[in-house]
Amino acid sequence: MPHHLYLVRHGEQLDAEHGLPDGPLSPRGRRQAELLAERLGGIPFDHAWHSPLQRATETAAIIAAKMPALNPEPSALLFDCIPSGPAPETPPAYAPFFGSHTEEEFDAGRAQMADATAEFLRSHREDRHDLLITHNFVIAALVREALGAPEWRWVSINQANCGLTVLTQKTGRPWSLVTHNDLAHLPPELRTGLPEAYAI
Repeated sequence: MPHHLYLVRHGEQLDAEHGLPDGPLSPRGRRQAELLAERLGGIPFDHAWHSPLQRATETAAIIAAKMPALNPEPSALLFDCIPSGPAPETPPAYAPFFGSHTEEEFDAGRAQMADATAEFLRSHREDRHDLLITHNFVIAALVREALGAPEWRWVSINQANCGLTVLTQKTGRPWSLVTHNDLAHLPPELRTGLPEAYAI
């Protein structure tokens, strides 16, 4: 029986451009979450979890308000983090990014994502639909793990605010990436959070 994992990045954070580590959703972020909730409305979710940070908690609450059967729970495994440090084969173009973080951050992120992988990517015998509302790097790390890519490759995977990524695993098979960063539910003016070069 297939296990479907729906990965959602939180909506746009208010004043995110000022470098604040957390905060409420912007009006645009709230609208992103409302449209995402409409997109997800027909899915029979069994479980839902969200990062405890405010921007993800508010996104989860907006989605749950439109889906009364859904009861998202906070999970420390979904906190924003730096999933790992660079590897010898990491392209030099990523050196400034990795250089702005510490070995302690890499170690903490690696430990968190090992636990998150064990919890959310484990095999199930029953047909189920699980929703995770979290952060760009966490989603990137889970996609990287599902595809068996090298550890550092999460840094090249980006997810827009309220973009939708779906992973599916059928019994006895590896995970499949069904869709990544699907933004069909968002009009162009609400597609935020991607690096400028990748904006659609």
